[in-house]
Amino acid sequence: MQTIARANRVFEGKTNGLIVDYVGVFRNLQKALSIYAKPGSGIEAPVKNKEQLLLDLQEAITQARAHCEANAVKLDKIIQGSTKSFELIALMDDAVDLLVADDDSKKRFLELVGLSWKLYKAVLPDRHAYEYEDICQLLHSLANKIRSLTPSANIDDVMQRIEQVLDVSIDAQGYIISDDKENTVDLSSLDFEKMRRDFEKKHKNIEMQKLKDMVEKVLYEMLEQNKTRTDYVERFEQMIADYNTGSKNVDLIYRDLVDFAEALSEEQKRHVQENLSEEELAVFDILIKPEMELGEKDKQQVKKVARQLLETLKKEKLVLDWRKKQQARADVLYTIEKLLDNELPRSYATEIYRLKCDRVYQHIYDNYYGAGKSLYSLAG
Repeated sequence: MQTIARANRVFEGKTNGLIVDYVGVFRNLQKALSIYAKPGSGIEAPVKNKEQLLLDLQEAITQARAHCEANAVKLDKIIQGSTKSFELIALMDDAVDLLVADDDSKKRFLELVGLSWKLYKAVLPDRHAYEYEDICQLLHSLANKIRSLTPSANIDDVMQRIEQVLDVSIDAQGYIISDDKENTVDLSSLDFEKMRRDFEKKHKNIEMQKLKDMVEKVLYEMLEQNKTRTDYVERFEQMIADYNTGSKNVDLIYRDLVDFAEALSEEQKRHVQENLSEEELAVFDILIKPEMELGEKDKQQVKKVARQLLETLKKEKLVLDWRKKQQARADVLYTIEKLLDNELPRSYATEIYRLKCDRVYQHIYDNYYGAGKSLYSLAG
C-alpha cells in the first residue's frame, strides 16, 4: 500500500499515476480496504482503468480538431502534405496565421493543445498512444510556433522581481546584477516604414501578433518605470479590443499599432530630450501631470526639484530597510514635503502640493528599496 501511495501521490501539474497490478494485488488491496469504506457514500473511486485516459485523449484531440476546423485550419492536409521542409513550414505558417486571428482564438487553441499533449504524454508508453502521435506532435509544434511569437521573459529579471518582493535584507558580497539590456526592445532601432511595407505580404495575423506582443512587452516595462504613462496603456488596450472584436480589420489595426509603436519610441527617448534620467523623469512627470500647465521657467524649476529630491533621498534617507522602519519612513516623507514646499513654483496651490507630496512618496516607497537598490538600478 505504501508503494502504491508513494508512486501515485498528488502533485501540482501531475496528470496521473500508474498502478501495474500484478496477479491481482490491487484487487486484493481494494477488497481489504473496503471494510473501512462508508456504505452508500457515493464517492467515486479515484482509480480508473487506463483505457479512460485514451478516451480523454481522444476527446481532447477531437476538441482541438474542431477548433482548428472552425478557423479554417486543415490539420490532415498538413500531416499528409509535402515532405519538403520549406513547404511544410509554409503550411504550418498558414495555419498559425489563421489561429492567431484574435486573442481568444489563440488562447483557446493553446489550452486545448496543452490538455491533449498532457494526456498524450500520460498515456505513453502504451502502444495505443502511437496512433495519435502525428496529430499530437503537429498540434504541439503549432502551439510552439505561436508561443515563439511572444518575447520570452528573462529569468534574471524574474529573480530580481522576486527579490524585490521578498525585500531580503542581506548584504550579498560580490553579487552582480546582470545586464538585461539585450532583452530590452529599443523601439528607435525599428524601421517603421519597412514594417508597413512588409505587412502587405502574407501571414498578416502573424505579423500583427509579433508586433502586438513586442509593443505590449515594451509598454508595460515603460509603465513600470513611470506610472504616469497610463494613457498609453489605455490607447493600446482599446486597439487590441478593436482587433479582438473585429470592429476594425487587421490592416487598419496594424497601421494604428505601428503608429503607436512610433509614439512609444519617442516616449522612450523623452528623458534625453528633457535632459533627465529615466528615474528623474518619473518624478518630474508626477509633479506636472495631469494638473499643471507650466511655463518654460517653472518647468525648468520642477526639473531641478526632481533632480535635487532624488539626490537628497538616495544620499541621506533611503537607508537599508527604510520601508520597514516607521522613523525612516516618516523622515523620507518629511524630506519630500519640505523640499517640495521650499522649491516648487508658487503656481502649485496647497491642495495640489499636498497631492504631489503623497504621490511622490508613494512612488519612492514602491520603487526604492534602500542601500542603493531600486527598480531603476535593477533595470540597469
